[in-house]
Order: sequence, then C-alpha cells, then structure tokens
Amino acid sequence: MTDVDYRQAAPPANGPSTANLADILERVLDKGIVIAGDIKIDLLDIELLTIRLRLFVASVDTARKAGIDWWETDPALSSKAARSELREENDRLRERLEALESADDGDASSASSSSGTKDKAGS
Repeated sequence: MTDVDYRQAAPPANGPSTANLADILERVLDKGIVIAGDIKIDLLDIELLTIRLRLFVASVDTARKAGIDWWETDPALSSKAARSELREENDRLRERLEALESADDGDASSASSSSGTKDKAGS
C-alpha cells in the first residue's frame, strides 16, 4: 500500500502582499493612470443630470510632465499663488488710485486757471 501524506499546505494569501502593492503604487504614480466615467440620470427620456468624472492619478513630477500644474496657480491650494493674486490686485488698485488722483489734479488745475482768468477779466 501507499502512504498518504496528510500534511497541509500553507493557506492561500488573502490579498496582494505589501511588496506587490508598493510596486503597483510606485508604477501608477510614475506612469500615471486615467479613470473616466459618466453618470446620467434620465426620467421619461428627459435628461435631468449628467456628471462627467475624469480622474488622473500620478505623482507631481508625472503630472508636470503631462502639462498639468493647476494646483500651483490656484490661490486656495498655493500660498505663492495667493500672494501673487494679492500683489496683482494691489497693483490694479494703485493704478486706479493714480488715475483718479491725476484726473482730480487735472480738474483742480483747470478750475483754478479758469477762475484766475475770470478774476483778471473781472478786475
């Protein structure tokens, strides 16, 4: 007769190992991945709502290579962008103030020259 081997094999792994997961994450961040989808809600053939989802998962360097850098210019996400926006607003306000002051100075000088002419003519 033959002997039967009753040893049990190692239980199967329940999920991917940490090393494999880290490799996958590194590859996704290095290459980037795009996930796209649309959600439409219709009622009696009338479109009520359409949501378009586009998700780009990548590292910052990969996103920059792809030409995506909106977070650098969004004042809500970047303090540098917020300072830049405040500086631009400050410059616009200074220009408006200078324009108003120069217009006011021009009105005052024309008013004084016209009143001086009237005084000389009246005397």
